[in-house]
Amino acid sequence: MRDWFRKIDPTVKKESLYIATVTGILSLLLQAGFLIARHWDCTVLLGNLLGGITAAGNFFLMGMTVQKAVQKEKKPAADLMKFSQTVRLLLQLAVAVLGFALPCFNGYATILPLFFPRIAIMIRPFLDKNKQ
Repeated sequence: MRDWFRKIDPTVKKESLYIATVTGILSLLLQAGFLIARHWDCTVLLGNLLGGITAAGNFFLMGMTVQKAVQKEKKPAADLMKFSQTVRLLLQLAVAVLGFALPCFNGYATILPLFFPRIAIMIRPFLDKNKQ
């Protein structure tokens, strides 16, 4: 297990940790929003966990795919990236459907975290600007 972890590029680790952290923070804010609106129950928590883990995991898998693709020739790398994108998109679609189909999940709390990595990517330049 340790050997596998060492093979992960440091940039993939760093960026995945950033995405997971921001997703976690935004998930807490989502929980607070449901609580303030008096719509919170366990389904919100479970949906948020499902969506958040899927979102962060999706980003990590994308990073691992890019790591593998840069070691390949142009055509196989492009094919790998297209295949990965398709599989990851279908996984997110399946999670969204599960979020609405199963009564143990709140559908909105499941879907919203799937957008959190995009928000994290959008705010990254502002965070980096403030560091300098």
